[in-house]
Parts: sequence; structure tokens; C-alpha cells
Amino acid sequence: QVQLVESGGGLVQAGGSLRLSCAASGRTFSNMGWFRQAPGKERECVSAISGGGSITYYAESVKGRFTISRDNTKNTVYLQMNGLKAEDTAVYYCAATRLPITPARAMDVRKYDYWGRGTQVTVSS
Repeated sequence: QVQLVESGGGLVQAGGSLRLSCAASGRTFSNMGWFRQAPGKERECVSAISGGGSITYYAESVKGRFTISRDNTKNTVYLQMNGLKAEDTAVYYCAATRLPITPARAMDVRKYDYWGRGTQVTVSS
């Protein structure tokens, strides 16, 4: 049974930090990513990482503030979020692919096969 379980969300003031974790189980995964969805908006990729953890990708809106990493010995991926802004408020989802995908599509929501249920991040001003 494949499972991706997010944790670490919560309420934080603007300028603060949170670290999200995603515990994966049930099989091996290749690319992994963090996506977010705010009310009335489409789901968007904020960050992604290659299977070995050596290649990372970031949305322009979070570059310099967010850092993605993975620990394959623990089957866990992380998203460190610093300098949070009100516009970061959303449900954050962890996702994974069965097989490696091309770098040009690493942040494409349509390429991901497995999804967690999400964790709420709320940034107050």
C-alpha cells in the first residue's frame, strides 16, 4: 500500500519559518515534489527533487526562501520554508513519481503518480 503522509503545517506569522515533512512508504519513488493549492486557485508546484537528491527545482516565487531535501534512508522528503508571506497560505501536498521524469517536466503536476492528503499552512500578517 503506497502512502505519502505530510506533517509540519500550522499557523505562523509573516516572516516566520516552518518545516514540512513527508513520510513515504509502500514502494520506491523517483522524483518527489511539494505542491500547494489555495482556495479558488489551481494546484502549483513550489519545489521538486530528483530521486538521488542532487537536483532541485523551485518556483520563482519561493527561490531563496524554501529549501527541499530528502533522506532516502528514512524515505522522507522535507521542505524548509523561511521568510513566509501571507501569499504562501495554502494546503501543501507531497507527491512522487514511479519513474524518473525529464528535468523540463519536473514541476509538472500531471507527471506525478502518488499524492498525500495535504497539510495546511497559514501565514498571518
